[in-house]
Amino acid sequence: MPFKSDEMKIFVLLPRIPYPLEKGDKLRAFNQIKQLAKHNEIILCALNDDSKVNQQDAFHALQPYCQSINFIKITKPQIALGLVRAFCKGLPLQCGYFYNQKAAKKIDALITKHKPDMLFGQLLRVAEYIRYKKLPKTIDYQDIFSFGMKRRADIASPITQPIYNMEYRRLKRYEAAIFDDFDVKTIISEPDRVLFPHERRDEILIVPNGVDHDYFKPQEQEKKYDLVFTGNMSYPPNVNAVEYLANEIMPIVWKTLPNTRLYIAGASPDPKVKKTASEHIIISGWLNDIRDAYAQSHIFIAPMRIGTGLQNKLLEAMSMHLPAITSPLANASLGAKPNKEVLVGSNAEEMAQHIITLLTNKKMAQCIAQEGYDFARRVYDWSTATELLEKAMISAIG
Repeated sequence: MPFKSDEMKIFVLLPRIPYPLEKGDKLRAFNQIKQLAKHNEIILCALNDDSKVNQQDAFHALQPYCQSINFIKITKPQIALGLVRAFCKGLPLQCGYFYNQKAAKKIDALITKHKPDMLFGQLLRVAEYIRYKKLPKTIDYQDIFSFGMKRRADIASPITQPIYNMEYRRLKRYEAAIFDDFDVKTIISEPDRVLFPHERRDEILIVPNGVDHDYFKPQEQEKKYDLVFTGNMSYPPNVNAVEYLANEIMPIVWKTLPNTRLYIAGASPDPKVKKTASEHIIISGWLNDIRDAYAQSHIFIAPMRIGTGLQNKLLEAMSMHLPAITSPLANASLGAKPNKEVLVGSNAEEMAQHIITLLTNKKMAQCIAQEGYDFARRVYDWSTATELLEKAMISAIG
């Protein structure tokens, strides 16, 4: 008898508590759980390495969607031991960071207790916990971690470059090694799938991100900033983008428009980010409502040079009717039409000229904003995307 979607009990295993939504993996996990919960029973298990996370707030945010919520703390000594073990075994350090035997026993006990129909792990960071289980399994690779690590290695200092290169090689092997352990494999975008280190990469299902268009919608607020860049400001690709903006792009803009103000909005700014603060570069730190950063700015920019995957920040900005500027790297995953739905700059000079154009040509800015807004609403929807995932899970269960 065919399996019915409303009968699925899904055990969701995450490397982080998916709340607050200040990181891309948390945002994706939270919204997928929210959508899957419409027809299925969700058993959530999330690892927690961050003592600053308010678990009570997270529990209340997730409770409407989960039948059971379980947070497993991983301590610094456990992390240190896991890193040593991973190094010795030839595993990626990312796996070692999140894996320890105490957490494994708790996860095993939860799986035995709840008897799920499907195991769903987000990111290869949790694959070691479930890859050998005799149950239908799904892994959300999300991005190509190995290629992202290679990009970091290419710009790293001579001291850290060997570490990044080692992790790149280990991640590449591991991504391929766990491929056959999972019944369903998902990834965010086609450019990432093309880079995947496995000959049967076409079996990986593309499940794009979405955007909550009811939440990220146009707002009328006073415009305090000309330009905004958002994200977790401790994340290396974002730190690199801020330095690129501050040191290479904005100096060109200031030659023509000397009073242009850039707003860097996001949690946990790295010291390198803080160092860029000036009269014309404002660093926010944590914001209770990131929508204010978009609404108070004329233009959004995401000059990404490293990292992989779809930039949720671009979707949010477009959904709030901001004209957006980005790099070829970021737009490869986004898939917007250059010069129509988004402006794409391949270097600092092109980025700067796009900023100047949008700040001085109101008609063009409005046109790019409207086309981008229509594109985001037409293409990126959490419900539609998660339905692809749900159908694949049902098919794997049989």
